[in-house]
Amino acid sequence: MSFDHGHDGRFRFGQLLLLVTAVVLCSSVVLAQDSNPPDAAPVNADPQNPATPGQAAGDAQQTPQQTDSEPQSIFPHPETTRWWLSGQINIISQGHPGFHAPYSGPNSLNPKSEIRASRIFTLYTAYRLTNSMDAVFDLEEASGNGISNSLGLAGYPNIDVVRTPGQGSPLSAAPYVARAIFRYVLPLSDESDDTDIGPLGVIKSLPAKRMEFRIGKLSLADFIDVNAVGSDSHFQFMNWTIVNNGAWDYAADTRGYTYAAILEYDDRSWAVRFAEAMMPTVANGISLDGDLARARGENLELELRPNIVAQKPTQVRLLSYVNHANMGDYREAIDLFLAGKTVTPDVVATRQEGRVKYGFGINLEQQVSAHMRAFGRFGWNEGRHESFAYTEVNQTVSLGADYAGDQWHRQNDKAGLAFVSNGISGDHREYLKLGGLGFLLGDGTLTYGRENIFEGYYNVHFWRGVYGAINLQHIDNPGYNRDRRPVWVPGLRLHIEL
Repeated sequence: MSFDHGHDGRFRFGQLLLLVTAVVLCSSVVLAQDSNPPDAAPVNADPQNPATPGQAAGDAQQTPQQTDSEPQSIFPHPETTRWWLSGQINIISQGHPGFHAPYSGPNSLNPKSEIRASRIFTLYTAYRLTNSMDAVFDLEEASGNGISNSLGLAGYPNIDVVRTPGQGSPLSAAPYVARAIFRYVLPLSDESDDTDIGPLGVIKSLPAKRMEFRIGKLSLADFIDVNAVGSDSHFQFMNWTIVNNGAWDYAADTRGYTYAAILEYDDRSWAVRFAEAMMPTVANGISLDGDLARARGENLELELRPNIVAQKPTQVRLLSYVNHANMGDYREAIDLFLAGKTVTPDVVATRQEGRVKYGFGINLEQQVSAHMRAFGRFGWNEGRHESFAYTEVNQTVSLGADYAGDQWHRQNDKAGLAFVSNGISGDHREYLKLGGLGFLLGDGTLTYGRENIFEGYYNVHFWRGVYGAINLQHIDNPGYNRDRRPVWVPGLRLHIEL
């Protein structure tokens, strides 16, 4: 459904948004959980807080044992069996009013008002083979669409759209295997800690010091660059470059998954993990290159847990990655165009096997108070070779925080606010200015400015596993183009934990 009726259409769009917003907020008040007294011990954990590292752009989560007083899923999930079986439904509806744009290109954000919706359905299964081995197998179905067919923005406002088969996409609407992971845990100490089981693992006790080995089909973002405040699009933010580090061009197919092996060492105050993964055969492609000698993604992350403030945990994650693939070169594409050998700059025409793209990231997480947590990310990559797997970002910095609803007697509600500023390299911006196309961007020309995005949300717990959220994003310089006016992107989310 779209609204393409000029000022009248924008007015009706605004009326619709205000009406739905009012209904959601009124429902929140009606359903207020007054049984939680004001002086009760606040907990800022998410409704489904991961016990093992990871969140693939807001997908699989470890689910705590349910209690009768606060059930957070439609069906109970006992911890007394070897099996885990659950599901989730995530529906996001977003739109934007019309905005001023003196020109548009093949990959521009549509300046006319529109509303689109995406849907993700997932079936999670896991089985504990022994006390040190388990296996995960997930099926997923993705459908719907995003605004402007997922084009025109580096910081795209709906992370779920990476999995949906938009116009011209090779993706099918049929269900597919999202994860198939085998894990082995090697204990390195006698001391163990109890852990919550869930979709990413069903081993109930993990040694304090251990090696973990995973292999299979997975998302690297399940286990690397994880952030408890800004990595979960089911309950938190939705923007690509807030949920993940936009400059981390992590190995993945179009849907965000790859075949990989991850080796991890965990200790009390630190951890280190290394992942070797398959790269797509072409930029943002659905097919993966199985020849690791020719194409691969190597990722190394060091996680530190310093005791800086008593009772307020701090986590620091330092990331580096190196991608080897059949990548193009922005500078070569520009030179060929200026020499008259191509009609427009074409990075695809410059692809060569064996090219290397590398980058770095910093991920910070801090408990500020009993109700508030903060996070920050910084990312950089070398920016000469084409953006290949995630999004068109060469530098990024983001800051954000969330606040639990205990203060207003809504213990499972949460509000969040974040800011991200994305940029691209000189070669990348010159390529776009001369009319080149990336897999996401291409206005035909470019008056460069950093893409700056504010995002806020309020997540409401309605009943058991039913959640709703109001989301609002303001995007300045969409697609790094100062000629195209800022755009507001309001959205609504319905999430059901089965």
